[in-house]
Amino acid sequence: MTGVCVAGATGWTGRAIAQSILDSDGLVLRSAVSRSAAGRDLGEAWGGPAVGVVVSTDVGVALDDVDVLVDYTSAAAAKGHALTAIAAGVHVVIGTSGLSASDFDEIDAAARTAGVGVVAAGNFSLTAAMAQAAALLVAPFLPQREIIDYASASKPDAPSGTARELAERLGEVSRHPLTISVAEIGGYPEARGATIGATQVHSVRLPSFVVSTEVVFAQADERLVIRHDAGGTPAPYVAGTLLAVRAAPGRVGLVRGLDTLLLQG
Repeated sequence: MTGVCVAGATGWTGRAIAQSILDSDGLVLRSAVSRSAAGRDLGEAWGGPAVGVVVSTDVGVALDDVDVLVDYTSAAAAKGHALTAIAAGVHVVIGTSGLSASDFDEIDAAARTAGVGVVAAGNFSLTAAMAQAAALLVAPFLPQREIIDYASASKPDAPSGTARELAERLGEVSRHPLTISVAEIGGYPEARGATIGATQVHSVRLPSFVVSTEVVFAQADERLVIRHDAGGTPAPYVAGTLLAVRAAPGRVGLVRGLDTLLLQG
């Protein structure tokens, strides 16, 4: 049995992940982390019957008998949680958005030193992984592209983890200079978006969106659009996260992107 701790277990996605682990064969939920429910039984914190899992505020004390830490918290906390788990010899799955490429470099180096596996994805949806894999396939042949990132009006980070991961990974595949650089733009240069991995990323924050990510590839007289839309429940992220939980103990170092994990087999 693989022992799992879920950080962010009372959150929108973390709750669905924790419940799925409770219901899964071969996985056991050993502990949970949540600032809002510290000291309570997790099931009671959800408003239901007790499940025998006490909620902690401190990842460090929640790692006893744990093989894998799953983090769905915040960008401010996720890196510290990951490094704490790695130092304790615990594998990590990161579903939290907002971490930078340099954050992941540091996490990768620590994981390799400790001999543990980390799987991180801006989006653990299987269809989002397929969209990213398709974009990476296109990028060497159509290097001119821009990304549009849609999310709810209340999303606190920009761009989304999905869009940021996509931009950074596209930048590893191909780069193409802008016809007019952002520095040369008149008016409001910030309207050209943020440059991430040599790709312009534009974040839209409006009601009715959850997370949608669109990459537009173009060349003379033609365009190709690859888009992923997420619905209003956390269900799409469960299967991919559990796949990563099962895979992480067999890795050393960082695997970034669910598509990468799927292609590695």
